[in-house]
Amino acid sequence: MPTPPFDERLAVVVPVKNEAENIEPLIREIVAAVSGLADFEIVYVDDGSTDATLAELKRLAAELPQLRIVRHQASCGQSTAITSGVLAARFDWIATLDGDGQNDPADIPSLLARLRASRSDENLHMLAGWRANRRDTWFRRFSSRVANGVRSSLLKDATPDTGCGLKVFSRASFLRLPYFDHMHRFLPALVQRHGGRVESVVVNHRPRERGTSKYGLHNRLWVGIVDLFGVMWLIRRARRPVLLDS
Repeated sequence: MPTPPFDERLAVVVPVKNEAENIEPLIREIVAAVSGLADFEIVYVDDGSTDATLAELKRLAAELPQLRIVRHQASCGQSTAITSGVLAARFDWIATLDGDGQNDPADIPSLLARLRASRSDENLHMLAGWRANRRDTWFRRFSSRVANGVRSSLLKDATPDTGCGLKVFSRASFLRLPYFDHMHRFLPALVQRHGGRVESVVVNHRPRERGTSKYGLHNRLWVGIVDLFGVMWLIRRARRPVLLDS
């Protein structure tokens, strides 16, 4: 499926759960990064937060008309939160960011510049951030390196860092992908399964300054192993017909 041209309008989707301290600083940075576009919206998906996340979002939404809030009654996980945000988005192109402030919104313009420079025959459906210099604990860096190596060798997705939350992609392309919990970890492979091209771009990564991580060994490693075999099954079953003129 051909990607729509970038028309200088962007929806920034940010899934959050209990990130009250990070809401205002990150939103201010997003506005600064994308304010030069013809139009933009920021779609925050509150995934069942129990802290002051919703109150902070409502306070800022009263000031910023571009900020929209989607709420989950109970936590459904990051993949579902991203999907809810993409479904609610009004524009053809989406940028996603993690809500913990470690992704740098200032990198969005460089990804959009690559998108503008792309040719239609490149079939570019997704730009994936690559945290070449991760600012995490040694254990998280080590486990991520192992996971990326195993995933890359099995899925052949040619993507060095699928776990980076900063991505830019076509809304239509995303909505064609098979939905399942934890799918966000495998977005490049799933896009490629449908014939789209994915390109990785080196981006900044920052240490977490506020709040606490929602991920640990259990919900990163063991769940990821089960999902990996499921994605391998999906890739093997993919069929992309070549359509002829009638």
